[in-house]
Amino acid sequence: MTDALSALSIARDLLRCPSVTPADAGALGVLEAILKAAGFEVHRVTFGEPGTADIDNLYARIGTSAPHITFAGHTDVVPPGDESAWTHGAFSGDVKDGFLYGRGAVDMKGGIACSVAAVLEYLAAHGGKPKGSISFLITGDEEDISVNGTIKLLQWAAARGEKFDHCVLGEPSNVDVLGDCIKIGRRGSLHGMLYVDGIQGHVAYPHRAANPVPDISRLIVALSDEPLDHGSAQFQASNLEFTSVDVGNKAGNVIPGQARAKFNIRFNDLHTQETLRQLVEQRLEKACGNRIRARIVWEPSNSNVFVTKPGPFTDLAVAAIEEVTGRKPELSTSGGTSDARFIASYCPVIEFGLVGQTMHQVDERTPVSDLEKLTRVYRGVLERYFG
Repeated sequence: MTDALSALSIARDLLRCPSVTPADAGALGVLEAILKAAGFEVHRVTFGEPGTADIDNLYARIGTSAPHITFAGHTDVVPPGDESAWTHGAFSGDVKDGFLYGRGAVDMKGGIACSVAAVLEYLAAHGGKPKGSISFLITGDEEDISVNGTIKLLQWAAARGEKFDHCVLGEPSNVDVLGDCIKIGRRGSLHGMLYVDGIQGHVAYPHRAANPVPDISRLIVALSDEPLDHGSAQFQASNLEFTSVDVGNKAGNVIPGQARAKFNIRFNDLHTQETLRQLVEQRLEKACGNRIRARIVWEPSNSNVFVTKPGPFTDLAVAAIEEVTGRKPELSTSGGTSDARFIASYCPVIEFGLVGQTMHQVDERTPVSDLEKLTRVYRGVLERYFG
C-alpha cells in the first residue's frame, strides 16, 4: 500500500476539513474519491427536515452478495473551542513526536481512516473484491441532534434493499489503551422536566401562598433515592440524575409560583421508554400524595437501549484485537449514546476504535502507532469475517 492510502494520510486529509456539525467542509468528498477509485459504488445523500440543518451523508458498497459487513462512522466534529489554546492548529492535521493532532483525530476521523485503509489493504490482497460485501455508512450529524444522519441513511439503504449482516462502528471505545474495551451495547437515554406548581405570594404572608421550593426538594429526593433497578446480565444499574433546578425568581421577597427540575435517566434492558415513564410517574404520584401538584413533561428520545450479545461476531473481533494488541478486550456496555443505537435495529453492531482520552478536548490527538494498530485490527476482522 502506498503512503497516499495509509490511515495516517487519510486521517490528515479528513482533519484538514473543518467539518463542525452541520458543515461537511469537504470531508465526505475525501472519502468519496478514495472509495470510488477502489471500485465502490458511492452515493451522497442529503437529508433534512423543518427546523434542522440539511446534512450530507455517504453510503458506499463493494460486492453484491452476503455476508455483508459495514463500517460506520461520522465525519462531523464538535467545535474546537479557543483555537489559540491549541498547541497545533485544530484543523492542521500536524504530526509531532509521534502524535497526530486535530479535532476529530480520536472522535472519530482517525477511526474512519483506519477502516478505509484496512479495507483497501484487504481488497488489494484479494483481487479487488471481497468474498461478500463491504460497505461504509458515514454521516455528518452524530455530534448534534442526530436526526438527518445515520437514522435516515439506514432507512434510505433499507428502501433500496440493502441488508447488513454485521457492523463495526469506529467510535473511540478504548478507555486507557488500544485493545482494552469493545462496546457491545449502550444504555438508553431519556430526558424529563419535573414541574411543581405552587401559589405565588409575599414572603411575609406565606399562608396566602403555596411554596413549591420545599416540595420540589422533597420530590427530587424521593425520585432519586429509590433505585430504578439493580442491573442486568449485560448492563449496570439504571440511574436517574437531576441536572438543574430553577424557579426563575429574581425577587428575594416573593414566593415563586412554580419550580422545575431537569433530569436524565440512563436505562438498561430491564426497561423500555414507556415502562420507565410509567414507573417514574407512579413514584411521583406516590410522593406527591394528595397535596403536592406536580407533573413530568418528557422530551422525545431516539436513544434506546441495545446490546449485541456475545457470540461468533464478538469472538472474531476479540481474536483480531488480541492478535494485534496482546490484550483481550472487555465487552462493555458503559458510556453514553452513539449512532450504534440506530444500527442495532438493522444488524448486530460493535464499537471499536481509538482511545478516547482526548476526545472533545483542546489538543485532541492520537498516537500514530495506534492508527497503524487499529488498521491491522480491522484488517484482521475482515480476514476472519470472510475467511
